[in-house]
Amino acid sequence: MLRHAFDLSERDTALALGVSVGTVKSQTAKGMAELQRLLGDRAATELAAGRR
Repeated sequence: MLRHAFDLSERDTALALGVSVGTVKSQTAKGMAELQRLLGDRAATELAAGRR
């Protein structure tokens, strides 16, 4: 969720973490799915968008 917390592109996140863009995409999808499971769709979407 580093990508959303710091408003980084997939490329910039990959560079910061030393991983591939594909890894950033897959891990972001897994993190969002877990947030949606725990918080519900609306809360996870708002959290990712930076709203409270």
